[in-house]
Amino acid sequence: MKGKLVIFSAPSGAGKTTIVKHLLQQDLELEFSVSATSREPRKGEVNGIDYYFLTVDEFRKKIENGEFLEWEEVYSGIFYGTLKSEVERIRSKGKNVIFDVDVVGGSNIKKFYGTEALAVFVKPPSVEELKHRLKNRSTESEEKIKMRIAKAEKELEYVGKFDVIIVNDDLPKALIEAENVVSEFLSENGEN
Repeated sequence: MKGKLVIFSAPSGAGKTTIVKHLLQQDLELEFSVSATSREPRKGEVNGIDYYFLTVDEFRKKIENGEFLEWEEVYSGIFYGTLKSEVERIRSKGKNVIFDVDVVGGSNIKKFYGTEALAVFVKPPSVEELKHRLKNRSTESEEKIKMRIAKAEKELEYVGKFDVIIVNDDLPKALIEAENVVSEFLSENGEN
């Protein structure tokens, strides 16, 4: 039997990556879907584990060949996407696929797979808290942070396209909520 899909989307800094990493450590038969990107690796990121790092030309070629389930040019010249081959590789093993993707990608994957996928939106408690988290991360310039906040405000408009909303104002509580929601979805036998 093919695995199900669990999609986590959120504005940058809302905590989706932390939640996804936690879920991967639970006994839920989840395997992480590694996204592709044309951006440069951040310090410590590994090709094939954190992302499939592609050049802009390689990314565009894969778009032309229809190799992406979804993709987006998030910032000028910076593409992110989900390779169809990655999703099928995991599902064919009978494992469930977990995604850590932006809100446009998440809603597109949900649209494509329908009831086989659970789409979870991780919401920050406020835009102010999001600014605070991004500044504390210390990985980006003030200009990049402003770009991310502007993007986050637009992304919050997508919340209605998701099955579940988790407000991450208390991380331990958000982790438990995510575990419960995902566990319940994966235990359903698809007869909705």
